[in-house]
Amino acid sequence: MTFLKTVTLGFTLAAGAAVAGSHAAKENPMVGGAPMMADMNIVENAVNSADHTTLVAAVQAAGLVETLQSEGPFTVFAPVNAAFDALPEGTVESLLKPENKDALTKVLTCHVVAANAMSDAIVGMINDDGGMHAVETVGGCTLTAMLDGDMVKLKDEQGGIATVTIADVVQSNGVIHVIDKVLLPAN
Repeated sequence: MTFLKTVTLGFTLAAGAAVAGSHAAKENPMVGGAPMMADMNIVENAVNSADHTTLVAAVQAAGLVETLQSEGPFTVFAPVNAAFDALPEGTVESLLKPENKDALTKVLTCHVVAANAMSDAIVGMINDDGGMHAVETVGGCTLTAMLDGDMVKLKDEQGGIATVTIADVVQSNGVIHVIDKVLLPAN
């Protein structure tokens, strides 16, 4: 299953809004104890992060490696290992079973937007929309982006809220924002 299809994007960058390429000169933050290289793709960088081993295993099990290595652009909200550990016991193990590949793909693609949205653009959209901005993912989920002080938060379709803990990790094919919770579809 591929999720490269036409979708209505919640991220429509306004004229002059920042995109990853405009931040290329800015040095990327470290993630999971590893440098994140702007000239490497999402998968190449994620495999180097000690904080994203569960996410990498899930992307591999879902067969999404090739897609996330493609040109993009993608914005990926990347949950850390602790976010997967916080799911009910047995959830990750169940999702990683071959017979649950469709459910796993749905969960993972609810973390991906087919756009290149840096945090300043996301904050601008939240402010332009009166404090909340609907974000449609390639998995068909609608997330709600909002601010809590200066922190970007994302509410999933089940009401769970994730915080962006590391923003604007520039990739050759998009951007990663590290989050502290797994975002879940409505069903």
